[in-house]
Amino acid sequence: MSLGRTWSVVLTGLVGDIVEVEADLSNQVPGFSIIGLADKAIGEAQQRVHNACANSDLPLPRRHVTVNLSPANLPKRGSALDVAVAIAAVATEAPLDRQSLAETVHLGELGLDGRLRPVSGVLPAVLAAARAGFRRVIVPHANLSEAELVDGIEVRGAVSLRDVARAHGLDVPDVVAEPVPAPESAPAEEESVPDLADVIGQSDAVEALIVAAAGGHHVLMSGPPGAGKTMLARRLPGLLPDLDDETALQVASIRSLAGLPVTTLRRRPPFEAPHHTASAVALVGGGSRILQPGAIARASGGVLFLDEAGEFSGHALDALRQPLESGRIEIHRVGFRAVLPARFQLVVATNPCPCGNYGIPGGVCSCPSLAIRRYHGRLSGPLIDRIDIELGLQRVSATQTVGAGVTSAAARERVRAARDRARRRLAGTPWTTNGEVDGTWLRSGPLRPAPESTRPLDDALHRGSLTLRGYDRVLRVAWTLADLAGRERPDAADIGGALFLKRGASSC
Repeated sequence: MSLGRTWSVVLTGLVGDIVEVEADLSNQVPGFSIIGLADKAIGEAQQRVHNACANSDLPLPRRHVTVNLSPANLPKRGSALDVAVAIAAVATEAPLDRQSLAETVHLGELGLDGRLRPVSGVLPAVLAAARAGFRRVIVPHANLSEAELVDGIEVRGAVSLRDVARAHGLDVPDVVAEPVPAPESAPAEEESVPDLADVIGQSDAVEALIVAAAGGHHVLMSGPPGAGKTMLARRLPGLLPDLDDETALQVASIRSLAGLPVTTLRRRPPFEAPHHTASAVALVGGGSRILQPGAIARASGGVLFLDEAGEFSGHALDALRQPLESGRIEIHRVGFRAVLPARFQLVVATNPCPCGNYGIPGGVCSCPSLAIRRYHGRLSGPLIDRIDIELGLQRVSATQTVGAGVTSAAARERVRAARDRARRRLAGTPWTTNGEVDGTWLRSGPLRPAPESTRPLDDALHRGSLTLRGYDRVLRVAWTLADLAGRERPDAADIGGALFLKRGASSC
């Protein structure tokens, strides 16, 4: 039989599609061709496969080899199909175990010497194989620890193409080869998160940060340089609960897709803080051939911190509006459409003007009025309307030399208790935190607040000082205040407190 058949996976975002790789021999001019809507990287695989097989004592037949990637109408990109193409081509004449080939998914890029090189996106690809019912996957040795995070499927790491052939019962010489290492990456993130006890003064801001953590709310902090905006934002991940299994796997899959190292499931929520020169594409993600997740997707399950927000381009900031509403980001490119998760907490920090002294007691602002208006205009009304809590901060005075008296451990326990209350109340709904709850359900659902409690909110809506979206966001924060206080429903004080936080609280 001259037909070799095995399997691989191609990724579109985090979605993996199973690809059947068939190789067949024909009596044509000797050659090698790949069909099935393959991109340039896969088209070039024929030369990598030819040399890798020759250098692995697995010579290809001296006939014409045709490799078909099915389904033929599915675009295929990248070099992760190399191993599957090579082993299917070898199986056209070599006595490999056909049953083993049919039960195995192969992932990896081939070097000309026959060694397997690591590829990005192995974790979501192995997840797709496991969900499709496959019992075994072979990956490059450098990707082994990442692939082993998936339960329910046997994972084998291969150093070279010889190892792959032996895994399918072929007797080839055992030549010791040095595994191709994973590419060097940026230094690992700090294991310790700074403690809330380090914050001096700013007691109102600390309490607002706890409210944000308890309900999953977005925060805008405005104040002069040195008021502690960045200090507060970097302590928010330490107040959030550890990630559950599903979210931790999703976070790890996004890191894998971005080409970042993945060796264990991290339980700490991610923290992304892109520089203010980042473009809209850097935030959203994209790419002409291979999708690269942006900061929005990498922050999913955690915190996206935009420091010096007034220095970001307005176009980049407005790109956040749709993900903040839907909790996902859709990326459309010619030939593919990908959907990535974007369920993050947004923390925005900005100065009152480019020099930072506008409206500050004792400060002298040298900015022209036009520059101040342009600076404030970067944060559009529709974006601010999607933020739950707005804080106005002042510099800490000389008399404030002690902390706010709150540690991250104590605040984290309050957050955990409040989230447990919200989770029990929202059981049977699609939501788990107050920040996710649909506005219509809040206003007219079975747990809507009493009319006398929402009267200040109704008046603000009637006067036009609050939009309906802002109305819903105030209700979400009010529910969080009630959960922190242990109340069954928000009362007028909770509604007033939430409205105060939405309008901008001043912390001295």
